[in-house]
Amino acid sequence: MNKQIILIGLNHRTAGVDVREKFALTDLENFEQGLMAHCPVQECLALSTCNRVEIVAVARKVPTAEAMDAVVQYWAGACNGSAELLMENIYEYSDLEAVRHIFSVASSLDSMVMGEPQILGQLKDAYRSAVDKGTAKTIVNRLLHKSFSVAKRIRTETAIASSAVSISYAAVELARKIFGDLKPTKAMLVGAGEMAELAAMHLLRNGVKDIIIANRTLSRAKDLAESLGGEPIQIEAMPDRLHEVDIVISSTGSPVAVIQAKDVKAVLRKRKNKPMFFIDIAVPRDIDPDVNTLDNVYLYDIDDLKEVVDENMAQRQGEATKARAVVDLETATFGNWLNSLSLQPTIVDLVGKAEDVAQRELAKTLRKIGPVDERTRDALERLALSIAHKSLHEPICFLKRRTQEEGSAERFIDLARRMFNLDDESVPDSAHLDRKSAVCAPEDIEQYIEISKKEQ
Repeated sequence: MNKQIILIGLNHRTAGVDVREKFALTDLENFEQGLMAHCPVQECLALSTCNRVEIVAVARKVPTAEAMDAVVQYWAGACNGSAELLMENIYEYSDLEAVRHIFSVASSLDSMVMGEPQILGQLKDAYRSAVDKGTAKTIVNRLLHKSFSVAKRIRTETAIASSAVSISYAAVELARKIFGDLKPTKAMLVGAGEMAELAAMHLLRNGVKDIIIANRTLSRAKDLAESLGGEPIQIEAMPDRLHEVDIVISSTGSPVAVIQAKDVKAVLRKRKNKPMFFIDIAVPRDIDPDVNTLDNVYLYDIDDLKEVVDENMAQRQGEATKARAVVDLETATFGNWLNSLSLQPTIVDLVGKAEDVAQRELAKTLRKIGPVDERTRDALERLALSIAHKSLHEPICFLKRRTQEEGSAERFIDLARRMFNLDDESVPDSAHLDRKSAVCAPEDIEQYIEISKKEQ
């Protein structure tokens, strides 16, 4: 397999939220196209969520390390961040390790909440975006489609999602630990995306009846409020309504904080210092961290939810082992496809060369035997091409088998190209050591056959 797939990322395990928000990709549309324009990659897809930022790319014919370094430098520059800081927090995968990682991400095996379904939806959105911009091509297309089928297979064949919790669930569980009974409380959701919708559903299940939904697009807030029985407001009106609520769960896509400490300080005065509970599940963070310095305010960000999540982890470990076995099997299958992809140009060249030889020999024969009718000529041409194709059947089958063996593809492809001189390399005279030399001119072959017959 050609070493061309690379993956670079950071997630909740390798970097805290303060680092993740520095390198979050809030403008994916321009980022992916810029990456292809400035880095030695021919395909790419970027994924940016609250828990991870990952870039998968197909490098051009440059060393893997060179391609990875170029991507890191471009990523850091696009975020106006330090490449050194980024390097300290990332992980890098190439070849089948990159494939295995993407399959694990799609299957939520690498999520903070193992088994949660949101990451698959986010990955599908990222893929659709890359397709629309033309940055996802042959390999990324196949890789992402396969990752979706792997995720579906794992959900069908294992129970990994049966007891899973979402980040939104964990947020509401944390609120329940702080307040105990949530029925007397009033909540506000800042943002009306999927995470907010899930949080609202969990709040309702825990008895919260009054929910305000603040969103930049009022129509989306109205749609969500209608389905949940909440009150929609424009996000600009949110500061004036904060004093009414006890729980705030924020999950917008804003690149800057939408709730500032000074605003909350004023809100607390209106509430006569009645406690408030803030959960920030956005990256970059929606809520100024200085809010946590105020009295009677409890602020938690996405990394603080890990304890709630860990309680749910143990019961899924057995199912995770089964799921990883599926990932390993599917990774090997994808590797076989990559190997066949790298073999395909060689097969095309091999067949093309054989057909050229057949056509030249046919032309030579027709000159010798003189004019023939069209039907005879077509029959002779079909015969010549058939012999050429059938003589290559076993060599091609051999190559396909051998290139499916791990670590063998490049060696056997190189051997085939040299054996059949598919790259038209010039052969030095010193290569013809004797009449039985393995390297000989085409006109010598008939003489060599005749000599061999006589010796027998």
